[in-house]
Amino acid sequence: MRSEKHKKKKKRTWLRVVGIVLVLLLLGGGAYAYSIYHSLNKAVETMHSPIERDKSPKRTKEVEFNDKEPFSVLLLGVDERENDKGRSDSMIVLTVNPDVKSVKMISIPRDTLTDIIGHGTKDKINHSYAFGGVQMSMDTVENLLDIPIDYYVKINMEGFEDIVNAVGGVTVENDLNFSTGGYTFNEGKVTLSGKEALAFSRMRYEDPRGDFGRQLRQREIIQAVIREGASVSSLWNFDNIFDALGDNVKTNLTFEQMVDIQKNYKSASKDMEQIQIKDGSGTKIDGIYYYIIPDEEIERIQGILKDHLEL
Repeated sequence: MRSEKHKKKKKRTWLRVVGIVLVLLLLGGGAYAYSIYHSLNKAVETMHSPIERDKSPKRTKEVEFNDKEPFSVLLLGVDERENDKGRSDSMIVLTVNPDVKSVKMISIPRDTLTDIIGHGTKDKINHSYAFGGVQMSMDTVENLLDIPIDYYVKINMEGFEDIVNAVGGVTVENDLNFSTGGYTFNEGKVTLSGKEALAFSRMRYEDPRGDFGRQLRQREIIQAVIREGASVSSLWNFDNIFDALGDNVKTNLTFEQMVDIQKNYKSASKDMEQIQIKDGSGTKIDGIYYYIIPDEEIERIQGILKDHLEL
């Protein structure tokens, strides 16, 4: 009897979310453990993309995952088409603290006017990716929020539908009736295929909240992918999931670091808090739209994130 309970428990723990920031990286044990481990290792090798970046002055030493030290990740959703360097379609910063068992998540409006670090200009924050790729994006976000950005995860939004399809689609709670891209999304629970999820997460012009409504839908999709990917039914499709990840996700985290995160930070995923920008406004400068966040609001957000990172 005890053996049967033990086997059931192992089956339920086949896959775990490898840190909230990896949003999509799954790991586990039990039946097919070797195949899963081997496939994930191969996918992560494809995903691993280190960057040459000077050590952040906001970090005196590297994060020690075995000591369960809080860390941060920049999640970049990027539109990259052939012969186009692309721009970051979305920027989400995650701070992870296992001691208080929580993850804080903030979406940065892509039109936010800020200093582009390494380019010597003020511009929309999403232009930092077009100017200098992941490195300039990390440096710019780090300067804006005044916290170290330790790691990044970049998702190619053109391939995001493959990830959603690989987990069998997602179900989200929609708070707005709207139509876009040939699809109609009714208020309430909606189940989405990959193409539908991409259209759902990209719409912003028909939303009275503009980019904020769009950011909310993106976070809904991300959390739904985590739920579906961690479900037992996804085990039978893990090859497709890992292939979709390897083709569409890049990160500077290594496989060993992901294993350490899975081992030491699982408790943090119990409480995911979305930090909202409470004060800000859009304006046009020389005919171009920008989103302006007042200094006081930036300082409030900085304080929340610094406290969560124990800085």
